[in-house]
Amino acid sequence: MSDPIQHECGIAAVRLLKPLEYYASKYGSPIWGFNQLWLLMEKQHNRGQDGAGIGCVKLGVPAGKNFMVRERALGSSALTQLFGEKMKDYARLIKEDRVFPEMPTTVKDNFDFGGELFLGHLRYGTSGNYDLSTCHPFARKSIWPTRSLLLAGNFSMTNPGELNKLLVSRGAHPIFETDTRAILEEIGFWLDDAHTTIFRELRDQGVPGDEIPNEIARRIDLAEVLRKASVKWDGGYSICGMTGSGDMFAMRDPHGIRPCFILQNEEVVAVASERPALMTIFNAKAEEIRELQCGEGLIVDNHGAVRFEQIIEPQAKTACSFEHIYFARGNDYEIYRGRKALGAALVPQIMEEINHDLEHTLFSFIPNSSEIAYYGMMGELRVNRRREVRKELLEAIKNGSCDEALVDKLIMGNWPRSEKVAHKDIKLRTFISGEKARNSMAAHVYDITYGLVNPGDNLVIIDDSIVRGTTLRESILQILSRPNPGKIIVCSSAPQVRYPDCYGIDMSEFGKFIAFMAAVKIVQERGNGDLLREVYHDCRAELEKAVPDPVNHIKRIYDFAENSGKNAIEKKIAQMVYPDCDWKGELCIIYQSVEDLHKACPTAIGDWYFTGEYPTPGGYRALNQAYVNFFENRSGRSY
Repeated sequence: MSDPIQHECGIAAVRLLKPLEYYASKYGSPIWGFNQLWLLMEKQHNRGQDGAGIGCVKLGVPAGKNFMVRERALGSSALTQLFGEKMKDYARLIKEDRVFPEMPTTVKDNFDFGGELFLGHLRYGTSGNYDLSTCHPFARKSIWPTRSLLLAGNFSMTNPGELNKLLVSRGAHPIFETDTRAILEEIGFWLDDAHTTIFRELRDQGVPGDEIPNEIARRIDLAEVLRKASVKWDGGYSICGMTGSGDMFAMRDPHGIRPCFILQNEEVVAVASERPALMTIFNAKAEEIRELQCGEGLIVDNHGAVRFEQIIEPQAKTACSFEHIYFARGNDYEIYRGRKALGAALVPQIMEEINHDLEHTLFSFIPNSSEIAYYGMMGELRVNRRREVRKELLEAIKNGSCDEALVDKLIMGNWPRSEKVAHKDIKLRTFISGEKARNSMAAHVYDITYGLVNPGDNLVIIDDSIVRGTTLRESILQILSRPNPGKIIVCSSAPQVRYPDCYGIDMSEFGKFIAFMAAVKIVQERGNGDLLREVYHDCRAELEKAVPDPVNHIKRIYDFAENSGKNAIEKKIAQMVYPDCDWKGELCIIYQSVEDLHKACPTAIGDWYFTGEYPTPGGYRALNQAYVNFFENRSGRSY
């Protein structure tokens, strides 16, 4: 993606189902589970550059010993830092003979992460301050294991204010920090409630105190706790957690917006945000990985019994399509196939723009995430050309005009040319001060392979998404125009991002969407500025309602712009991102259609950022607030 955006976090969890001695014997290490967590997180490192966190719960720990630990770190190297420090600790313990030769029985006493349950999180922040306090897992600690909780998630709630008010109404004093804190405290409230109810029953029955903790752990119904806690949740989420007593859970939002995958075998239960990570780390086949369904929960009790229960009533599945377009790693076959199909779907528009002149056109891509869509585009171009050659040959044979010269012309000429034209050269440092200086440096983020593009050629470049257009204008087009192509065609394998996201992606301000700003310019240039004010008043009216109507008033702005002429928004975007340089060629912007997106990625139909059709009431509230913020010239999140 040429315009980098923050996006979904990654979760990882490992629950060992056998004693540590088993793993020490079979795999040569009593901390095999900890090692698997590291590998599982490393394979999902693409999902977190702001920070990382890990947690561990130990089963059967006697009173006086720590049963739950957590560590967190900031920055893109947080994962290496966390596991590197812990493995140094472990190596020191081995050297001191504190965990050897009886490692399986002594590792719990001497190594913080010598346990049976492990929880990991990779953070891409969408809210709050980027400091250690906002890194997952979040912890709620108590001297009672059944009341202690670790929580990590890939989510964003649209109504954290409402959730905090609910806690306050019960007499609690929550810290208004992040939506994660609100979720943690809500689950914690119902966990406390269940714990206290069972404790009083056991106490009144005269059960000895030293037997009470295990009996509470046996009786507590974690699925019921989650049902009560999630009643008011509005958002997209995959959440994973574990109690100090050894219960583990994972749950997914009722619309299946955020991804969650489960591996279960006789040795382990593992949770991850991406299926290939589980397949690779645990050497599993695709059919062995279970996708958690809409509103479903995985529950593993402290004895290792595994069950799946419906936590929230499932709704129509609207899995985030950006997972398929950009976020997830491309080594999942479904993701790979979808991205190739997205590239292929652009070919009819591309051929029209180049007037079917493949001989004078060069095809390439914006590295690196659009590479798979590029393969799909090139494959479809070649198939199309073969169809054309076949048709002309058959006609020539039929007419008796097929000769060697014609065959040479058809087979050797007008075939699509492809090269790696653009290179992502460096990552700029943010210490450069001043907007002019930063923009000057931004022009050098990408470089070009010289000598490939002939002056006057068409240059077709595919990107997986064009959101803000900033990098196109300030860097990519500056460098691509240097060999003086006659026409540059930039293709987005995603449709126009027109509306804010409030379910996990950091896209909540209208002013940062190039498609929206283009539509607004068209409205203003055609003298219909009153439309912008009318939409503003309608959005304000919606915000005054307890529950907004599922009506998208902003669509009227796009409708007006689109009715101003064929491809009016794309043409205006081309004007807005045209590079400020000596190049005088033609610039064309092509976007994927929503219809073709759904054909290419049929299992990921969540498209609210393209269509403005949100799966939850909170989505429409965020939409209205985002437009009000834009009209009032206020920045910041809309939810």
